[in-house]
Amino acid sequence: MNFIKKLVFDAELPDEKIRQSLICELVNNFNFIEKQTLSKSLLDREIPVLYIGKKEKSILLTGAYHGMEWLTSLVLLKFIHDLSEKINQGNKLYTNLLKKRGLTIVPCVNPDGVEISLKGEEAFEKPGNFSADEYKMLFQKTENLKLWQSNARGVDINHNFNAGWEDLHRREKKMGIIGPGKTRYGGICPESEPETLAITKLCRESNFEYAFAFHSQGEEIYWDYGKKTPVESLKIAKTLAQLSGYKVSSPEGLAVGGGFKDWFISEFSRPGFTIEIGKGKNPLPLSDFNSIYAKIEKMLYFILRYNIYSE
Repeated sequence: MNFIKKLVFDAELPDEKIRQSLICELVNNFNFIEKQTLSKSLLDREIPVLYIGKKEKSILLTGAYHGMEWLTSLVLLKFIHDLSEKINQGNKLYTNLLKKRGLTIVPCVNPDGVEISLKGEEAFEKPGNFSADEYKMLFQKTENLKLWQSNARGVDINHNFNAGWEDLHRREKKMGIIGPGKTRYGGICPESEPETLAITKLCRESNFEYAFAFHSQGEEIYWDYGKKTPVESLKIAKTLAQLSGYKVSSPEGLAVGGGFKDWFISEFSRPGFTIEIGKGKNPLPLSDFNSIYAKIEKMLYFILRYNIYSE
């Protein structure tokens, strides 16, 4: 297969075209992977979702909420590929396990943001309902579009979930964040963005045991949010940390509230986690990919295996 070559050795950044190519290759080569279109972004880009195993009892893995954190989407795609290879090779552990539990993967929640970070203003070939002048005003605030985190409307998806949103919005204003920009603006109200709605709708229609949001960077694992945090969450987080060498942490400042992990915990009282992959300065370079994946590989397989045989 050319999958690994495309992913790493060709050093091609995962823009929409490359990402779609990788997903198509996965689906074409592994007939047990199901692909659907979860929703569309503001600029009409597809937000795909992949299913492996038992849909009715599944774990959710999500990535690329922030534009310049595009490396997270590659981590999830490689994990799907490697797991699928094990199944194709007759690995009984994972073949039997996936009869009991499934994986639901959204590799790229914010495709417009990723495209902006990778391609700048070229990302707006199809400007949708926005005028060129509106885009120009938005981008005047950002000297380097490679540092773009938000969606195409300048809303930070991970500040747009309905978990302590009002308090977060007040804190944003105190920090001088009063409107659209490259990062940290939570929108006019919770779930105002189609990308946010795509994830909340998926969760409300599914029965996810646990949920994970992959971000970068810091090599940290966030696990708690408020009184609805399950007791077992800390135990899981500590095991994930032991397997990866990452640190169990709690977010601070504007990283508290408004995020997917916070919303999942408060909405369902089930374990939700943010995994901050890698270490350095965003956007992490593609050259870091192999070392990052090697460090978290055991953690990814543990996520799939956890607690399944004790039931």
